[in-house]
Amino acid sequence: METMGLSRAFWEGKRVLLTGHTGFKGSWLTLWLQSMGAQVTGFALDPATEPSLFALARVAEGIDDRRGDVRDLGVLLELLAEVQPEIVLHLAAQPLVRESYRDPLGTYSSNVMGTLNLLEAIRQVGGVRACVLVTTDKVYANREWLWPYREDEALGGHDPYSSSKACCEILAQSYGASFFNPQQYAEHGLALATARAGNVLGGGDFSAERLIPDVLKAWSADEPVTLRYPKAVRPWQHALEPLAGYLQLAAALYEQGPVFAGAWNFGPDDADMCSVGEVIASLASQWPQAPGLRVEPSDMHEAGLLRLDSSRARQLLGWQPRWSLQQCLEQTVGWHMAWQAGKDMRAVTLYQLNLYKDWS
Repeated sequence: METMGLSRAFWEGKRVLLTGHTGFKGSWLTLWLQSMGAQVTGFALDPATEPSLFALARVAEGIDDRRGDVRDLGVLLELLAEVQPEIVLHLAAQPLVRESYRDPLGTYSSNVMGTLNLLEAIRQVGGVRACVLVTTDKVYANREWLWPYREDEALGGHDPYSSSKACCEILAQSYGASFFNPQQYAEHGLALATARAGNVLGGGDFSAERLIPDVLKAWSADEPVTLRYPKAVRPWQHALEPLAGYLQLAAALYEQGPVFAGAWNFGPDDADMCSVGEVIASLASQWPQAPGLRVEPSDMHEAGLLRLDSSRARQLLGWQPRWSLQQCLEQTVGWHMAWQAGKDMRAVTLYQLNLYKDWS
């Protein structure tokens, strides 16, 4: 039996606006929505990398593919008025911690003002029934403690990226209270939620200064990989895991309204809380003659330990991870090797998506 938020019966024919659809997670999500019959309008800048999953998997096929910047309120107002989406999934962002140190102004502008513009366009145009704003697990004031963070923990953010996403959470809370208050749901008709996920892996991520893309790039060139924080522990998961959560959350908001509003964590099982060094060791076991690694500590701050408590999503949405970290790494390496072998990457990506959807 399919979960409502992951079924074609729910999504077929739904008008969906997906921002950031040219990115890594956005590309996977676009293909998933497409496979369930949704009418997808994607709005984003051009892909940030070359190559990109968006291009290799021909993600633009079969959708309304738009280019634009979420920092432009006028464009967003025109887009929503034209498309009249029922559901909005907001993934557009500057997503890299180290880039946020180099360009804090651009990071805050894209993440905070971009989110504000989208919320304001939704408020002015109307008609949207469900909106999921994707932030990050890094929105918490990380005290490096051993127990996992719950959705009601204090917000914070040491680096510009993390704090910009914490700002987005506060924005969502403010708009939710001021303009989309559950008590006036009959008037405005919108249920609003935020989604916080951990580090994601998967085929097609070519971003710079991300662990797995950096490792695969180095090893493909027969070079050792450089690690900045080998002892750092992260909540690793395949990109499809939180994407399933976003879909289930959006469907719950659409069908049942503001009872599902607020913040939601989507993190892996405790068994998949591993250090960077452990992840690389596991990856090396699947790579023929891995060239090894070297450690070069960075002077930029990054969290050493971060865990999420996803019990709310498990209990109320029925969401739970399907793939172990080992399975995630196997699928990621398999995708990368298929790309190197010149395979049809749309077919490979859809095969892995269907494999995940059929997993039990």
